[in-house]
Formats: sequence, C-alpha cells, structure tokens
Amino acid sequence: MLKFLSKVRIEFNALDPRIASCMEFLAQCNARKAKESNPSCQVQVKRRTDDFPPRITVTFVNGVEETFDATSTPAQKIRNLILEKGQFLETEHMFREAGEKWPVVIPEEELRQTFLGIKVIGYLFSCSILFLKRAWKMVVVDMILMDNVVSTWCAKNFLR
Repeated sequence: MLKFLSKVRIEFNALDPRIASCMEFLAQCNARKAKESNPSCQVQVKRRTDDFPPRITVTFVNGVEETFDATSTPAQKIRNLILEKGQFLETEHMFREAGEKWPVVIPEEELRQTFLGIKVIGYLFSCSILFLKRAWKMVVVDMILMDNVVSTWCAKNFLR
C-alpha cells in the first residue's frame, strides 16, 4: 500500500471514541511489509487536543493529495481505495514508459467493431485471459463456456 504513497498524515484526538479507523490504518502503515514496500514514505501522526474529527491525508507519488474522513470511512476501505488508485498509477506509468499516450482513447467506431478473436455462436464463448499482479499472480487460460459447461485452468502462485 505504501509503495504508491509519498506521505501519510494521520490526525486524531486520543480521547475521541471515533479513532478506530485511524489507529487501524496507522497499524497497517507501521507493518514491516508496508514499510519495506516504500521506506521513503513519510508517516506523520498528529495528536490533536480539540474536537476536530479524525482524518487521514495521503499524498500519492505523483503529488495528488487525498483526505479521508476517518469517522465514517473504515481503514480497509481507505486501503482499498489507495490500492485501486495505485494500480491506476502503475498502468499509467507503464503506458508512458512504452511511449503511448495517456489516457488511452479508443475511437467510437473501434468500440463497435466485432473482435475476430472471440467467436460467439449460441452459448459458445472462448477467450484467454492473463492477469498478473506483483503480490500474487493468477493465470487463467482457455476459458471455454459451452452449454453451461466451464473448463478453466487456473494456477495461483503466492509470492513472498
């Protein structure tokens, strides 16, 4: 999670009963695995003495800053939002490294064209999917749906 962030600022009043999300998020940021993913990410904690609601502010590696209301947003949801935006940043980075324009704009006429690699005849559907992720990888090859029969070969390898 921290690999997509350059700075995390967690603000809360220690006597406020609504700090559960802040404390859980702070624990996730201080985890060994998170710190190893981006040692240069600054994690700042500001303990307040006023009635200001708990909040979490994150700065992504591209400089975009986002603030979450920690009273109404669970830590897991904040983490998932960061991971989604981080994957988007990784995709953007890959396209820019390859010299492609970003965002990718697909012309309307191409969206309406039929794709020759997929044959749809009655219930016949054939495709190949390759989905790789850094933390884990899943390869799904030759998924065939024919008369409600699904044949799938799937391999999961959890990386350390």
